[in-house]
Amino acid sequence: MIWTSGWKLASAVSNAGGLGLIGSGSMYPDVLREHIQKCKKATDKPFGVNIPMLYPNLEEIIQIIIEEEVKIVFTSAGNPKTYTAYLKEKGITVVHVVSSLKFALKAQNAGVDAVVAEGFEAGGHNGRDETTTLALIPMVKDEIRIPLIAAGGIATGAAMFAVMALGADGVQIGSRFVASDEASSHIDFKHMVVDAKEGDTHLTLKELAPVRLLKNKFYQDVSALYSKGPTIDELKNILGRARAKRGMFEGDLDEGELEIGQVSGLIHDIKPAAVIIKDLIEEYIATKNRMQHLSI
Repeated sequence: MIWTSGWKLASAVSNAGGLGLIGSGSMYPDVLREHIQKCKKATDKPFGVNIPMLYPNLEEIIQIIIEEEVKIVFTSAGNPKTYTAYLKEKGITVVHVVSSLKFALKAQNAGVDAVVAEGFEAGGHNGRDETTTLALIPMVKDEIRIPLIAAGGIATGAAMFAVMALGADGVQIGSRFVASDEASSHIDFKHMVVDAKEGDTHLTLKELAPVRLLKNKFYQDVSALYSKGPTIDELKNILGRARAKRGMFEGDLDEGELEIGQVSGLIHDIKPAAVIIKDLIEEYIATKNRMQHLSI
């Protein structure tokens, strides 16, 4: 959700009854502080900040979160031991995002309050093991004692019901909110998400950091390079810098990195975040009622 989830989306989700998250991965520290302050003015409901732990300025970002009295932090892309104890000492609830059972157990041992188990279907940076949400959630549920949040391939109320039937205590949804009015992603990118069909995304660049992308010119250039057996340096060179910003935020649909999940094939319109949440809950309830009436 980098370049997508700023204060407007986070506050809209929280105001509608969800837990909005500000994606700090695309923000300089001073920009993050501004988004937190604006979010506090836009909602009196809880919200959180997602912190990719491999990004620079991590210590400064952590300090800003503490100074601004953010109460919930989702950490990802790094070792949860690094800051979990420190954040919890400051009264902050810590949730860590994982892509495998192994890392879920490590997060639990690090003392996090909950884990997000994200399946292979998810957009953006992903796990190398390619474990799907349908398989990952029950495996993690069998082994951990803390709350479990499911992610990856969830954009409907029926999918929310399904992963909770598998043992999840809640869901984290990304891709569906990319195509929301409040998302900071470029309108052309939103429309490309809406137009996406089955098979229009692919996980690539595993040697650097696995990422699921829409198949645009940049993706095709990467695929052509793979056909020649590229070195790590060649992959780094073609990726360059700020590809995600170029595509998702600035709207360069040819040369930008366009991160979205497989579930984009189920996203057919751009709506306010509050309407998306309303639709999710109504479909969840309808699915629950339908399942209760099935004969055994």
